[in-house]
Amino acid sequence: MDRRTPCNGPLHRRDLLRLGLLSGAAGLSLPDLLRLKEAAAAERKQASPRSETSVILVFCHGGPSHLDTYDLKPEATAEYRGPYKPIRTNVPGIEISELFPLQAKIADKFALVRSVHHAHFDHQDGAQMFLTGRKPLTIKPKPDHPDFIAVTARMREATSRDLPPSIGLPPVEFSGPGFLGPSYAPFRVQGDPDRANFVVPDLGSADPRFLARTARRQRIRSAVDGMRRDLLESREVAAADRFYQKAVDIVTSPAAAKAFDLSGEPDKLRDRYGRNRWGQSMLLARRLVEAGVSVATVALYGIGNSPAHNWDDHAVNWHIFEAMNHRAPYYDQALTALIEDVYARGLDRNVLIIATGEFGRTPKIEYNNGRPGRDHYAYAMSILLAGGGMRMGQVIGSTNSLGEHPDERPLTVGNLLETVYRHLGIDTSHELVDNSGRPLRILDPAEPISELL
Repeated sequence: MDRRTPCNGPLHRRDLLRLGLLSGAAGLSLPDLLRLKEAAAAERKQASPRSETSVILVFCHGGPSHLDTYDLKPEATAEYRGPYKPIRTNVPGIEISELFPLQAKIADKFALVRSVHHAHFDHQDGAQMFLTGRKPLTIKPKPDHPDFIAVTARMREATSRDLPPSIGLPPVEFSGPGFLGPSYAPFRVQGDPDRANFVVPDLGSADPRFLARTARRQRIRSAVDGMRRDLLESREVAAADRFYQKAVDIVTSPAAAKAFDLSGEPDKLRDRYGRNRWGQSMLLARRLVEAGVSVATVALYGIGNSPAHNWDDHAVNWHIFEAMNHRAPYYDQALTALIEDVYARGLDRNVLIIATGEFGRTPKIEYNNGRPGRDHYAYAMSILLAGGGMRMGQVIGSTNSLGEHPDERPLTVGNLLETVYRHLGIDTSHELVDNSGRPLRILDPAEPISELL
């Protein structure tokens, strides 16, 4: 843990510009994904999960410190506890960081799990373990096994409506469909929904510029297809045309245009979320799940003018407490507004909100030339859950006096994912076939978190 060189974390700010929109209209491979989905559907008998439930995953890339957010240790020595004081919430006995005064007012609407732990300390394998419930075979950018986002897309395929089953705003870095293949990766969108750099609002079927670009791309594709018809079976070409047209239909449908258009939301509500990328993305996530998307992810990278481009708060990267002070108001406002909005709209039984990172941070503060920070730490972390028709207003589990490891009610990632899958109506004993032809359970046997049910 003696880190002397910067750890850039899961994604640098400039790399956000490389995240695009996976659609035929944007020149990428949604038609191929649709084709692969149909082929996979023809090969299997799938379960019929409930289609009305959904998940919004708010993911703090880099791993937020549990000791500075939801599991403070005010009695610990200064080298562990940090500068923040715990504050009371509207639920007696529950305290959280003074950084989150808005969340403190709605603690009856969320639950904190303080005792989930795993043993994977790198961003890649930490995120993959957290999202798949399985130990990565090797450390690499994408997982070998499908994460719960891809599994949900696969199992919800027969019940998905006009929108893709999963959408990333943007997707969680290091997540992926594993052996299920790219057809079950989330639909990517890019940018701030409140700014001109946001891609999707231009996809409305009434936009003549978009339709003109689409028509040009279709003409080009038709010309290319014509040149290769002597090389391919006519049936294959027809299938490619059909999947391309289906992709265009998805991104130009009235349902997609309506779901992605924030202009219909009251200004007062948009202000409550915060007129920034985090706030407007969380508002958009609520709209998407309300429109039928099964899993919407909101990946929280850096925001504003802070040098902290993610939550990877090493001392060699930046001053952890300056970064926390900067990002906390954005996070507190947006997450509180999302939770309140879901409850106000009567969505709290169907929509489960999860706010987390891939792991926590080291309990003991490190220093680099006098600058404080905390390293990666997977033996303890805190997770916030809200809605899902579950029992809120409680804390589940605890860590020891220094926040080093679970003390009461130790829980695994499997326990958490079993709870999530149960909410989605997905039977985790259902078997998927991996690349070697071996049937594999969706998730190894694990008990759900009974306190939530």
